[in-house]
Amino acid sequence: MARLQSFEALFGRPAAVVTDAPGRVNLIGEHTDYNGGYVLPTAIPQRTRVEAAPRSDGVVAVVTANVGRGTRASFRVGEEARRGAWLDYVQGIVTGFRALGAPLSGFDARIESTVPLGSGLSSSASLLVALARALRAMLAVPVDDVGIARLAHAAEHDFVGAPVGMMDPMAASLADERTALFLDTRTLAFERIPLPTEAELLVVDSRVAHNHASGDYRTRRAECERAAAALGVSALRDVDAAAERRIGALPAPLDRRARHVVTENARVLAAVEALRSGDMDRLGRLFDESHRSMRDDFEVSVPEVDALVASARAQPDVYGARLTGGGFGGSIVALVKRGRAAAVARAVVDAYGRTPGRRARVLVGGPSAS
Repeated sequence: MARLQSFEALFGRPAAVVTDAPGRVNLIGEHTDYNGGYVLPTAIPQRTRVEAAPRSDGVVAVVTANVGRGTRASFRVGEEARRGAWLDYVQGIVTGFRALGAPLSGFDARIESTVPLGSGLSSSASLLVALARALRAMLAVPVDDVGIARLAHAAEHDFVGAPVGMMDPMAASLADERTALFLDTRTLAFERIPLPTEAELLVVDSRVAHNHASGDYRTRRAECERAAAALGVSALRDVDAAAERRIGALPAPLDRRARHVVTENARVLAAVEALRSGDMDRLGRLFDESHRSMRDDFEVSVPEVDALVASARAQPDVYGARLTGGGFGGSIVALVKRGRAAAVARAVVDAYGRTPGRRARVLVGGPSAS
């Protein structure tokens, strides 16, 4: 990442507001959010930081170090148009605030993020929420944290055109590093559940980047919608595990897609119970079951991610491990005995690196985490 000049050096005056928002790791509940189901994310240390100051000429000018070498881009307020580039995220948030009637006459912004792009840790929602927080503060718009998440979701889903659910913006807006955010994505009701003291999380990035706006993710979402229609419900959230025979009667691959979503919803509820009771063995088994379902029924894992999961599961101090995020690359999350994450991280990264061309990085819980 390029070293970015200070806001004052870039724009000739100090920033008026400084905000940030975290990335997230999803403990369990994958591809359930856009099916109206349950998820269980938590915040990670990596964050996106936005510095901004208003201007009066109707221009939005943005500089970021995370794309290119200190890339600068601009547009005029009221002339937002999808470009198929990173600036669309900024334009999407501006469009949302304009719809609220915010007195927006342009601004300068400096953006830096330590959330790695394409890692399955929600770099886009982190950016969107941080930017929305900056505009909320700068314009004194009375919108709460759930409203911020809704603005971020609309920006990515409607303006950028990525068919994402509500989990990521809700996590970026409401999650913290001490608790798991148990979220009903249909009602947006949420509860913060303390993370266990007897275990710690390890997050390892495969360095196989993914893109939620790409075709594979869209295909899975469309398959879920077709499965729901065939089962006569508005969303797969409305199907329970007792409907196994009906799910099995669906044509392939809709049967497998529905089975994953239905069983994954049940796993989230079971994981919440395991967290509350401190049953790490059960929580670890749920991680393992979730990964198998993601790999075999939803078919969103890749060999590199499977290798990381297998390496983690081979360690005696690991309760369970799974792909986290939308899939087709990205990261794994492992539940590890307290105090053992750094040692497990070294073993997992070393095993992964024995295959030529593979080089994992530890993002949470290990010696090289940033």
